[in-house]
Amino acid sequence: MSEIDELRATVETLMARVRALEDQVEIMQLVAQYGPAVDSGSGDAAAALWTEDGAFDAVPHLRMRGRDDIAAMVHGDGHQSLIRNGCGHVLTVPHIVVDGDRATGRSHALNIRWDADADRFWVARVSANTWRWVRTPQGWRIAERINANLDGAPEHRRQLAPPTSER
Repeated sequence: MSEIDELRATVETLMARVRALEDQVEIMQLVAQYGPAVDSGSGDAAAALWTEDGAFDAVPHLRMRGRDDIAAMVHGDGHQSLIRNGCGHVLTVPHIVVDGDRATGRSHALNIRWDADADRFWVARVSANTWRWVRTPQGWRIAERINANLDGAPEHRRQLAPPTSER
């Protein structure tokens, strides 16, 4: 292999590694935008994180299909009551596996609420999340998020298990 061929191969390898890192960072930034969007009541901003036909299942409470459903949840009375009374949605950094223009992942989410009477915050919900992301012309978007309470149900715990290839 000539020096030029070696250099080309090195550049191609580096380009692939940089793209993989960029994909990981963009997906992490996408997930990081969710909590601030819903906690500020910005339903359209939250919905824009999903694909047009994206799915969001808040097991067992609510199944949302498409951006309109997600925005309606944020603008709805239940969610608005939560944020008026003091609430924060905190998502952990997801584990991400990118495969071309698709990616999957898993993470935790916490719903932290303010208790004015006790002058403290408390964790109201800890959940397991599984994610599917897709690359779109506008960048990475959420195709599906399943958010299930870690209430002891084995199927919810399994959402956090590493994919078979990682075990």
